[in-house]
Amino acid sequence: MDVLFSASSLLVMPAWVLMILLPRWSFTLKVMRSALIVLPIALLYAVLVVPVIPSALSSLMQPQLADIAAMLGTPEGATVGWIHFLAFDLFVGRFVFLDARERGISSWVVSPLLFLTLMFGPLGLATYLLLRMAWPTPTPATAQ
Repeated sequence: MDVLFSASSLLVMPAWVLMILLPRWSFTLKVMRSALIVLPIALLYAVLVVPVIPSALSSLMQPQLADIAAMLGTPEGATVGWIHFLAFDLFVGRFVFLDARERGISSWVVSPLLFLTLMFGPLGLATYLLLRMAWPTPTPATAQ
């Protein structure tokens, strides 16, 4: 499980590197325009979760803190939780990247927010959404 936990990050890191460090490269935009960028990590999650759905469903349908803590408090549970974070953080990061480009928000502003999203998903998203509310609405002439 240690190897799978560590290796799972490798599935998403190339996308994050492209968005944060190479945001203006045409290849980055081409790759990020495809929602399939999230597919490898989502498939890994599915491989791990589908077999345990029957046993986990009752705990998830009526979540209790002790039950969820017990599920996540194992190497298997922590790995599944980590992969869940990786998948959704990448999906959110992709949204931030594409939306910011569409609005003409500088990559100098967005890259730190993408890093914040990578490290602390919902905090990065909330920060971007606040920025987005304050940013002027793009016009066809300013949209990239």
